Amino acid sequence: MHLKKQIHVIGAGFSGLAASAILAKQGYEVTLVEKNEQTGGRARIWENKGFTFDMGPSWYWMPDIFENYFALFGKKVSDFYQLERLDPGYRVYFSADEHVNVPADMTELEVLFEKYEAGSAKALRAFMEQAAYKYKHAMGDYVFRPSHGLGEFLDLNLMLQSLRIHMLKPMAKHVRKYFKNPKLIQLLEFPVLFLGATAQKIPAMYSLMNYADLGLGTWYPNGGMHQIVKAMTQLAKDQGVNILLNTEVQKVEIEGNSAKQVVTSKGTFDTDFVIAAGDYHFIEQNLIAKPYRNYDEAYWQSRTLSPSSLLFYIGLDKKVEGILHHNLFFDEDLDAHAHEIYTQPKWPSKPLFYVSCVSKTDPASAPAGMENLFFLIPLAPGLEDNEALREQYYHLMLDRFERITKQKIRGHELVKRSYALKDFTHDYHSFKGNAYGLANTLAQTAFFKPAMRAKKITNLLFAGQLTVPGPGVPPAIISGQVAATEAHKILQKL
Repeated sequence: MHLKKQIHVIGAGFSGLAASAILAKQGYEVTLVEKNEQTGGRARIWENKGFTFDMGPSWYWMPDIFENYFALFGKKVSDFYQLERLDPGYRVYFSADEHVNVPADMTELEVLFEKYEAGSAKALRAFMEQAAYKYKHAMGDYVFRPSHGLGEFLDLNLMLQSLRIHMLKPMAKHVRKYFKNPKLIQLLEFPVLFLGATAQKIPAMYSLMNYADLGLGTWYPNGGMHQIVKAMTQLAKDQGVNILLNTEVQKVEIEGNSAKQVVTSKGTFDTDFVIAAGDYHFIEQNLIAKPYRNYDEAYWQSRTLSPSSLLFYIGLDKKVEGILHHNLFFDEDLDAHAHEIYTQPKWPSKPLFYVSCVSKTDPASAPAGMENLFFLIPLAPGLEDNEALREQYYHLMLDRFERITKQKIRGHELVKRSYALKDFTHDYHSFKGNAYGLANTLAQTAFFKPAMRAKKITNLLFAGQLTVPGPGVPPAIISGQVAATEAHKILQKL
């Protein structure tokens, strides 16, 4: 009976947790193997001196994706954590003297747009109507396809939809069709930075991200982003998933064209199926024998990766005035920073940066009277990374932060921890120390991404940010769902 078959999932990030819980619910014996001391992958937490830091994702967008996932188990998000819609959603600093707060209310947003460009409220309505259409169809028809090949997309209706959602048109051109003001353009192009490329390289399909941002809103799960991980971990355990922490997979033994054993630092396990939900490149190039790999190293080196990040987790002994929960510092040239990430990779000369002050929404994340700050500078993957560079950029960023917000925070750090490329590589075996996965360029969309299916191993699938549908928390959850569905189909035939 297939119900007794043993499934091993490598990596307890969002995709691994999702795949594990779904397959266990279907009656399989599922073991989830995680090298770190916590589940959640990049969405781990770090606690120090009364501060609780989300180490990775900090934006909660696409709430429907989370609701749909929990509904698979007869649950709702509210069964696990409470959501609060942020209003304003975030603040963008254009200079020391100019910033905008992005309101949750669409009428207020139209008023804001009109201040910058006459007639732009009407343009925004048309732009958002298209973005909503793209969100509905892309998040329905596209992302739940395993993208094994072109055949899945050779459907007349789907091809027509591809044209309607601008699969082939660049995002930059699409935005400029509606708006001329550079600040409005910057506001609308910012969400695609999460997709790992410039608006010139990202398909206009991804204006769906503007609907996710401005239409569906920016939310916060009370207690932090790790509440999602806690909920998904509890769901997995409730379904009977056996979770092994502090256990590193060292090899996947292949016989014939079938994965037979998963060799770990805590012992060897016989297996009937493997879902590799850790770093695709690392697993394939290090844990699977060369004859069974989908790709060689040259293929991986030719991929366009999304950025890595330089992060700082800062606990202050004082409050910071004036800033919001999410703050984007766009006081320097976005194109110049993007050039130093994608075209001529190097440590940026005048980087844009992001600051999350989660204690503005969640006082429990910091001791009373104190503040919890998270700083992020996007970096090109694969750069040199050392403490001297990190410290140099900390002060470069703090110079601007203090000047723009007109207050001192240096000297008030009770907690300070940096995290960058070397840490991503060490903790997650992240390819070139990237933070977000592959860039969602047209040449790396759908079946152009690294394949979910292991072409030479009948019982192994990949999931996570280096395969379909792509980077981000909701796509990672969807990747796990798709991998679980495909695994079940294959297991029924074995």
